[in-house]
Amino acid sequence: MTDRRLPSSGPPSPSARGNQRRTSPHNLLAVLVLLAPITALAHVEGGAAGGFLSGMHHPVSGLDHVLAMVAVGLWGAQLGAPAIWLLPVAFPIMMAFGGLLGLSGIELPAVELGIALSAVILGALILGAIRLPLAVALLIVGFFAIFHGHAHGTEMSPGQSAILYSIGFVIATGLLHAAGIGMGLIQRWNAGRIALRGAGSVVMAGGLFFLWNALA
Repeated sequence: MTDRRLPSSGPPSPSARGNQRRTSPHNLLAVLVLLAPITALAHVEGGAAGGFLSGMHHPVSGLDHVLAMVAVGLWGAQLGAPAIWLLPVAFPIMMAFGGLLGLSGIELPAVELGIALSAVILGALILGAIRLPLAVALLIVGFFAIFHGHAHGTEMSPGQSAILYSIGFVIATGLLHAAGIGMGLIQRWNAGRIALRGAGSVVMAGGLFFLWNALA
């Protein structure tokens, strides 16, 4: 009589375990392939994150923007309190208003000209250590901020979150103002005041260069 033995139910042999280990990467690959659509769905809001990062990057991507925004902090530090914090607050607020105009498709004439002039005027004010009444200083800063904001708003890429994009460029602008304030604190010393006026001449020269390009 043939001896028919039932298969052993004991633990798998070492060779069987080796086969399982060798096939495990393939199983993992299959799981990743199955999860790929889920991962894609999880990034549906990628435009939102991209909008914020794009907004953060935009103000520092152009030297004309950087010069003007740093100059606001420099001039505020030169004027002292309360301008040292009021100017860097007024600029982002009015810039957000300009950004709203740009996002809404409302045209603003001579935007590039206004951006270039902002660096020229602010640089000249720093170079001459001009002390204007606070209301006039706020008016100048707020006026030019609209042009910067409009440029940011019109240059937003399609598919991005307008709100997060606006938040991004407002935060980046505030950081540039803070950098200008930090550098402007050297005006506490005589040599620092001379260096600060020299920085104003650099801003003004950069603004004249961009003004030349805007008029060309």
